[in-house]
Amino acid sequence: MSFLRISSPHARGKNSTKSVMQQVALATMPGFLALFYFFGWGVFINIIWCVLLAVTAETAVLLLRKRPLSFYLSDYSAVVTGILLGLALPPFAPWWVSAIATLFAIIVAKQLYGGMGMNPFNPAMVGYALVLISFPVAMTTNWSNPVNPTGTADFLTHLQWIFGFGSNAIDVFTAATPLDIYKHEIAASTEAVVRQSPAFGSFISYGWEWVNIGFLLGGLYLVLRKIISWHTPVALLVSLSILSLALGWDADQVTPLSIHLLSGGTMLGAFFIATDPVTGPSSPRGKLIFGAGIGVLIYIIRTYGNYPDAVAFAVLLMNFAAPFIDYYTQPRTYGHSRSKRGFGGNK
Repeated sequence: MSFLRISSPHARGKNSTKSVMQQVALATMPGFLALFYFFGWGVFINIIWCVLLAVTAETAVLLLRKRPLSFYLSDYSAVVTGILLGLALPPFAPWWVSAIATLFAIIVAKQLYGGMGMNPFNPAMVGYALVLISFPVAMTTNWSNPVNPTGTADFLTHLQWIFGFGSNAIDVFTAATPLDIYKHEIAASTEAVVRQSPAFGSFISYGWEWVNIGFLLGGLYLVLRKIISWHTPVALLVSLSILSLALGWDADQVTPLSIHLLSGGTMLGAFFIATDPVTGPSSPRGKLIFGAGIGVLIYIIRTYGNYPDAVAFAVLLMNFAAPFIDYYTQPRTYGHSRSKRGFGGNK
């Protein structure tokens, strides 16, 4: 076996996988608290349910693969996948929808590829995209209406609604997201009329702007702690903003920039999904291209496709391109006059 001869210094970073995952989980707290405040106990139940399923599924697969449990479970990657799915799924999504998304994310999208560090696609988004395509009604209409006082219902009532042994009164409290409402109603109406929907409130989209601000704050924390770099989220938000301003300036025709940025999963996707180091490029220039591509795809799918949020599909499509981007954006190595480009090699 040959080994690479690399000169010193052999420095070790301070951040272990466990530490990084713990920081990511901590950074989701502002967004989670906003979701909990506006949408009730369903968000909390989803997170607990998804985390339990993720850890259980990972444990089962590791046992089948005869891998040491303490070593692999202690990296908290399964916990973070469960948290991200719990945050992304509708608060009133039936328990079996969350179960399918979580089990598919861990077993198929992660472990069947070899586990942590080997998966080419973001596991949480693979699970989310599966249930979004398979159960579109459950995934788009089971968001609780923040204007309706669902938060006054106690924990047990929300548990009954999610696990299917409560009353049918849940229909009174559910609604589509502002992105979904705007996309499907603006074609036959105007901005002023569409914004009269209670889902938009008096600002941008009732509750959702605070959720996105919460995830923005958490993302800035990760950037300041150097857990993630700024390149991917900034490129994503800038490209989405440029396209929205250039092509969607007429709010009577298409979704305006404010709703693109502060509704749906934009900030969660920009700072917590797209920045996954396993499924994205590693070079700074590659991260800029990767993030910009996600932003472009989000706008295209939201505007011309059938899925109003589009973050999951945009991330997964760019996951396909990540190895290609990495290959063509390799930095210049020491001793060479320019970076490696294409098939020409270093010169």
